[in-house]
Amino acid sequence: MQYRGTRMDEHPMIEACYTCRRRRIQCDRSQVPCRKCTASGLECYDKRPIRWVRGVAIRGKMQGISFRESSGPTEAPKGMIPSAIEEFPRRLSEDHLKTGIPGADGNLTSPRNIPLALEEPIWSSLDATSQHYLDYYNQRICKLFIVYDSAKNPFRGLISLALADETLCKAAIALAARHKANSDRSFDSFHEPGAVVPAQSRSSHYDALLFKQQAMHMLARDLQDTASCAKDTIMASIFLLIFLDLLESGSDRWNVHLEGVKRLIEMNPLLSGSAINPSQDPGATILHLRSFITRQIYLIETLGATFVRPKLLTHFNFLEQSEALQQETVEQSFLGCPEYLLTAIQSLSTYRDAITVPEPLDSATLTEYAHNIKTVIEFIQTFDCSLWASSLSHPDDASTGNMDNLPVLAQSYQIGALLYGQRILDTLAKEDSRRDDLVQDLIHVIGLLREDDALLKCILWPIFVAGLECQLPAQRDFLLDSLKRFWAVTSCLNVVNAARILQGYWQWQQQEGGQGCFASRWVFTIGRLGQDWLLI
Repeated sequence: MQYRGTRMDEHPMIEACYTCRRRRIQCDRSQVPCRKCTASGLECYDKRPIRWVRGVAIRGKMQGISFRESSGPTEAPKGMIPSAIEEFPRRLSEDHLKTGIPGADGNLTSPRNIPLALEEPIWSSLDATSQHYLDYYNQRICKLFIVYDSAKNPFRGLISLALADETLCKAAIALAARHKANSDRSFDSFHEPGAVVPAQSRSSHYDALLFKQQAMHMLARDLQDTASCAKDTIMASIFLLIFLDLLESGSDRWNVHLEGVKRLIEMNPLLSGSAINPSQDPGATILHLRSFITRQIYLIETLGATFVRPKLLTHFNFLEQSEALQQETVEQSFLGCPEYLLTAIQSLSTYRDAITVPEPLDSATLTEYAHNIKTVIEFIQTFDCSLWASSLSHPDDASTGNMDNLPVLAQSYQIGALLYGQRILDTLAKEDSRRDDLVQDLIHVIGLLREDDALLKCILWPIFVAGLECQLPAQRDFLLDSLKRFWAVTSCLNVVNAARILQGYWQWQQQEGGQGCFASRWVFTIGRLGQDWLLI
């Protein structure tokens, strides 16, 4: 055990509590504990809290090993937001990766702009097909799954690791081949029966299947080796396979991969950078990659849980894994959703899951849940998107382009979270409130963002929420057109399936005579469509 602070009830509150400072919100200091921590179900500390070291030993061969293992999802106590989402990480302070930047024309790289990793001797040992797809990964994939591409892009930082690790290399190549196969097809071709698949797309399709099969086989082999399981390349390989599922369908094995990588981190604290042994210092580059992957796991779990069956995903203790992490930066973000809003969305999902129990909840519990959900919604409403954007560490690299729309990007998630929370609250109250104002605001924000390709690729989740909520034919046409634009920018097949789901949902609503009394039910029913969708 390490001493990290004291409970607030041990002495009177003099200044803002540690919990509020870490969450970057203003502490009211009105009582001990403060009202904001009480309303959120958080522990209120004046200093950094005590942290128990995971496992039976803090060093040596038994480090990180525990005799008690989780058997499945855990439920939060009544009225409490889980501790994993209590606090936000601190700001990254060190320089990140310094690798090359792909050309703006989207063509394959020339030798002068290939990252240093691709000039290493091991590069020449790869066959021509592998070189081609790693080139494609460097050019197209690295900038696809990040808000703004820059010299500090973590996806590009994986290339050096991939050249030294066969499993990670195959995963990266499979990702590139799948994207290339998709990009040769149009959005509408997936809806047309008997549509002819271009020959070039078929070739890349077969390559993608082959390299994915090889990556999965090698991953299964590596996971049988206890020493290999602690390698960063294993975590990175599984991480890339989650993104491969976005390109393939968005409903295949992403949740299995997600649970696997969370389990690896929990079993090996060093992978998250939360328990660094000075004798095993992996260096700043690896630490930044670990930090990035851990953050994106938290994001994928949080947003992914909103459109799947309640309690499908186990709880990821992000707070415990984030001791070595710093404050979020735009250069290290997959979607650009503020972590404050992710915290709120995850807490709302916790209450949604708590409602879905076989036995009826008593009135006191329902009242308590409703009060806490309202409090979370109020916190979402008061979130300042402009202040959040201004507090980010902006990169100096000119390739990031115009960052003036970052507050608008945050607003799209803010409004989506408000609608999500309102529908959970409606279920408790057994009513359906009309939030046409929020829907119209969200559609307006989507209209602003879809003119910016860098940010359009970040907002599938808000677009889908708007689609579930909108009622007017013109709004639905606009959102379908936005999904087509999203495909043109990303070539991710999960957006094609998102369009199919929305069209089927709208047809069902029409058959039921309008939205009527079913408005709030999508937060429960959308995850019971026979598949578990990752729509981000």
